[in-house]
Amino acid sequence: MECVGRLHTIKLAMIPCIAGWIAIAMADNFYVLLIGRILTGLGCAIGTSPAIVYITEVARPDLRGSLMSTAPTIASFGMIIAYAEGAFLHWRLVSWLNIGYTIIPCILVQFFVPESPVWLVSKGRIEDARKSLSYLYKAYPQPEHTTQTLAEMHLCALQREREQKLAKDIKTSKSDSSEKNKFRQTLEAFMQPTGYKPLIVLFWLFLIQQYSGIYITLFFAVTFFQEVGSSIDAFTVSIFVGVTRFLMSLTNAWLLKRFKRRPLLMTSSIGMAACMFISGAFTYWLKNGQTTLDWVPVVFFMLYVCASMMGLLSIPWTMTAEMFPTEIRGIGHSIAYSMANILMFAAIQSYRSLSDALGGAYAVQWFFAGVAILGFFFALIFLPETHGKKLSEIEAYFRGDYKKMKNKSEKSTDDFNNSSGIKINKNLMTKMSKPNLATVDEQEQMIKPKKNNKKKEFA
Repeated sequence: MECVGRLHTIKLAMIPCIAGWIAIAMADNFYVLLIGRILTGLGCAIGTSPAIVYITEVARPDLRGSLMSTAPTIASFGMIIAYAEGAFLHWRLVSWLNIGYTIIPCILVQFFVPESPVWLVSKGRIEDARKSLSYLYKAYPQPEHTTQTLAEMHLCALQREREQKLAKDIKTSKSDSSEKNKFRQTLEAFMQPTGYKPLIVLFWLFLIQQYSGIYITLFFAVTFFQEVGSSIDAFTVSIFVGVTRFLMSLTNAWLLKRFKRRPLLMTSSIGMAACMFISGAFTYWLKNGQTTLDWVPVVFFMLYVCASMMGLLSIPWTMTAEMFPTEIRGIGHSIAYSMANILMFAAIQSYRSLSDALGGAYAVQWFFAGVAILGFFFALIFLPETHGKKLSEIEAYFRGDYKKMKNKSEKSTDDFNNSSGIKINKNLMTKMSKPNLATVDEQEQMIKPKKNNKKKEFA
C-alpha cells in the first residue's frame, strides 16, 4: 500500500480472492479446497489493511472510530448472509456467488472512491491530491472567513507537513532516496517512541482480546455450546450469535462516535468478565446436576457477545492505523494486523489444550473472565485515548510532547492577541469548531458545516 497506494492494493486483493473462490467451487479433493481457502485468506488480509488505513487518513477525527467500526459490521452482515445461503443453497453455488461479492466492491471503488490525499502528497502527486480533496469536500460549504476552499486549506496543511519532513531529512542527511536508505529510515522510525510504543500497546491489547475468548467462542460456537451442556440446538444458537453480533456492531458505530475509547473498553471488559463468570458457574452446576436451568449459559453468552462488541472486539482493530505516524502508518498497521492474526491463530489452536488443562468448559469460561478483568486494568493504566484526537496529537502523545504541543498552540493564540490588539474569548472558542486548518498539527481536523444559530463573539 506504500508503493502503489491504498486503493490499488484493495483492487489487487481481488485477484487471489477470485482465484480462491473458483478453486473452492471447482474443488474435487481436499487439497484443492485448501488451496482455495489459502488464496481467499490472502485476499482478505491484503484488502482489509489498506481499507482501514484509508479510512484513518480521510475521516474526520470525530467520525474516524465510527467509520472504522463499519468493518466488523459488514463482516457480521456477511456472516448472516453466509449462514442463510448455507441453509438453502449448495456450497459450490455459494462459492460462485462470493465471486460477485468480490468484483462489485472493486468496481465501486474504481469509479466512486478517490485515492488517499495523504498518500498522494507523500508521493509528490499534488494535483491528484487536489482532485481527491475536492471530491471529498464537495458537500461542504465555502468558509466565510477566507477565499480558500476547505480542500485547498487541507492540501496546504498536508504540503507544509511534507515540506517539514523533507527539511528534517535533509538536515539529518537522510535525503538519499535509495531503497537501502528508505529501509533504514523505516527501521529508525520504528525505533522511535512513535514507532515501538504503539506496537507494544497493540500487542498486549490484542493478546488480552484473543485470550478473553472473543474469537475462540465465535469459531468454536457449536462445540462450545455442546460442551456447556445446554439442551438448545447448538447450530441454531450459532446463527443467533451471528445476528446478535451484527445488531451490536450497528450500535457500536454510534457508541464509538458518542463515547471515548477507554471508558468503552473498560465497560466492555467488566461486562464480559461478569457474563463469563456467571455462565461458567451455571455450566459447573449443570455438570454436577445442581441445576436444570440450561438456558442460562446461552443467555449470558449472548450478553457476553454484546459486551464484547461494545469495546474489546472492535476497538483494538480501529486503533491499529490511527496510532502510527504518516511515514510508517501503512507498514505499522500491517505489522499490527499480522500480529493480531498470529495471536488469533494461537488462541484458537490452544482451545482444546486449554480446556483439557483447566478441567472443562466451566473453567475455560472463568479463565476468559479473568483475562477480561486484566483488560479493564490495561485500558485504565496503559491505553491512550484516541477518540476525537487528531492523528498529529496521537503522534505527539507517544513522542512525549503532547503537553508542549498544547502549550504551543495556546501561546500562538496569546501572541496573536498581543500583536493584533484583538482578544479572543477563549471560553467561547473552545465551544466552537475551529474555523480553519491554521497549523500543520491540525491537518487531520476536517471542518464541519457551520450552524446558522452560532455567531463569533470578540471582546
